[in-house]
Amino acid sequence: MSKLEMLTPQNCAIALIDYQPAMYTFSGPLMPEITALFPDHHIIDRTSMNSWLDGRFREAIRATARKKLVIAGLWTEACVLFPTIDLLSENFEVYVPADACGDLSSEAHNRSMDRMTQAGAVAITSLQYAFELQQDWARTATYDGIMDILKAHSPYGIQVRFSKWALGEHASEAGSAQRSP
Repeated sequence: MSKLEMLTPQNCAIALIDYQPAMYTFSGPLMPEITALFPDHHIIDRTSMNSWLDGRFREAIRATARKKLVIAGLWTEACVLFPTIDLLSENFEVYVPADACGDLSSEAHNRSMDRMTQAGAVAITSLQYAFELQQDWARTATYDGIMDILKAHSPYGIQVRFSKWALGEHASEAGSAQRSP
């Protein structure tokens, strides 16, 4: 296992933790924008702030048979920090997309990111993660899905939409006629 190895769909798994619209209950429904992307995935309802304390969560992580994990969550200082420290102590490689996590203040978020990276986690961004998974715009199997996500949720997607508007058919996202699997 090496942090120099790119993240791929074959070598990593992702856990999205506690993205609820409001923290009125211990957990509650996950945001529909997330569940729509993963309609076949089971949501683990738990009461602990540290998801690693829940046996079903641990079992789900271990069932992936992957040691590289991307962890993101609603609150960096609890939802993300706690399981990250536990996962690192169990020899998992943990990657945290800092811009996909939030907190009550930027100070709380930054100190939590510092704590995780000092413990051995790797700080990344959500766009970096998406690009690392895609790596080649000619990969047709995932091209449309990644472009749909980027167009809807990123500055990169805004630029693609603008280019299509400004240049019309002359704007190529990746030479679509030459894309291959």
